[in-house]
Amino acid sequence: MRQERVPVLVVGGGYAGLSAAALLAWREVPVMLVERHPSTSIQPKAFGMGPRAVELLRPLPGIEQTFADIWTGIGDSMRIAIAKSLADPDPNMIFEDQGEFEALADLTPVPRVGAPQSEVERVLRAYAEELGADLRFSTELISLDQDDDGVTAVIRAADGVETAVRADYVVAADGHRSPLRERLAVPTSGKGDLVQMRSIMFDADLTGLVNEREVIVWYLQNDTFTGVIVTGTGVGAHVLGVNQDPSKDGGDLTEERCVELVRVGTGVPDLDVQVLDTATFSLAHVVADTYRAGRVFFAGDAAHTMPPTGGEGGSTALQDGCDIAWRLWLVISGQAGPGFLDTYDAERRPIGNLTADAQLANLAVRMPVDERADHPEPLDDFLQAMLGYRYHSTAILVEPGDDGSLLEDPRIPNGRPGSRAPHVALDWEGQRISTIDLFGSGFVLLADKSGGQVWMDAGRVVKERLGLQLTRILVDDELMDVEGRWRDRYGVREGGAVLVRPDGYVAWRTPHPTPDPTATLEQTLVRVLSR
Repeated sequence: MRQERVPVLVVGGGYAGLSAAALLAWREVPVMLVERHPSTSIQPKAFGMGPRAVELLRPLPGIEQTFADIWTGIGDSMRIAIAKSLADPDPNMIFEDQGEFEALADLTPVPRVGAPQSEVERVLRAYAEELGADLRFSTELISLDQDDDGVTAVIRAADGVETAVRADYVVAADGHRSPLRERLAVPTSGKGDLVQMRSIMFDADLTGLVNEREVIVWYLQNDTFTGVIVTGTGVGAHVLGVNQDPSKDGGDLTEERCVELVRVGTGVPDLDVQVLDTATFSLAHVVADTYRAGRVFFAGDAAHTMPPTGGEGGSTALQDGCDIAWRLWLVISGQAGPGFLDTYDAERRPIGNLTADAQLANLAVRMPVDERADHPEPLDDFLQAMLGYRYHSTAILVEPGDDGSLLEDPRIPNGRPGSRAPHVALDWEGQRISTIDLFGSGFVLLADKSGGQVWMDAGRVVKERLGLQLTRILVDDELMDVEGRWRDRYGVREGGAVLVRPDGYVAWRTPHPTPDPTATLEQTLVRVLSR
């Protein structure tokens, strides 16, 4: 049997796996990805990307503009309605994005991105391959064993050839059923499978039923089925998802039955329909009780499967992949100790639980009343879940009196440890940038020009001592605070400093000077990095 060696093996080529592979490759960590399907998805699946996912992916050169161009080619707005069909004369509009996202312009520099999962996966695959990731489609994981020094996996290609792969770590992004999660006996919580869905991708002329360049998600409740239809997915097609009823369809749907369901969903009995593809999947509410099993880390649907209602499931999966990538990089490069990897579960799992519950609550709102029993209440503020979630772990040095909150209002940025580092507009030699542009490649030490030089000197010494990738920046020196917001948004004064992690989260800050900045910074980083 052939044998190969790689620091990181990724299992699964969806959102989480591809984002992890792309960002590991960008950080020059050799990575192999195996995916049993022959290519990325042709079904649109999830639609849209949250701003936090875009922020984490934007270090990949040009990817933000690529995603923005996809959205430009699709539409200008997004609406959500509950109706009997597209022809319903009185739909219940439960979301209209005019004004809903206005606050984002003050909170993040990234544009709105509306793109189907099929297009996002295609882009991520291209980036990962261009950056040198070893992507192997039509390749299945056969077995996995781990010991104190690493993981041995056996993979099988489409031609039947098996290869033993020795890796330091494995990212399990192998989907809702997650064979790896089952193999490693990782327990789960949640309501489990909720309903079996059949996705029908079809082409049809919906002129007069939907507005041009307006993507609409319709939750359909009629006498024939309960389901959802997404019109204008940007791939020359539309998608109908129906709750599968084996008593009516025998567990399978013929092409004639698919056409019939599309006509019911659109409300046009004689609509000319071309069925392009079908797929079966489960709506489920499942969260792994741990995101780590030895040297295996769970991401995406393998870590948390949630209903699509709310649009954050795909973004959460993307964030998982981005998140585990920078943590593995720090440990593999020797900048952090092995114990640092425990922070992945400590930080990401509470967010996975919260998001899964929020999506389940949104599903209940869109379900018939008699099916809403025992579901949680929706979140009051969707922006908190998008940009206001906080982390708590050994990689965050909280301040005295911290309330331990999991959510905060991002409209009132405060820069406290555990929070996403706030967006502040800066001028760099006549070019307008954001503080968000500074994060991604390593740790960043920020200090004000007034009294902050001592922190820059301390950072230079500590960077060399610890062998750490650390960027030191004096605000209002080479980077000018054009709107005068830096101090208030980051909670510092003259002589204070802020330490921001590669994921753009504040790890530590001191609002005021300290007697020995070098010792303070070194001790802080040793604690944060589990050295």
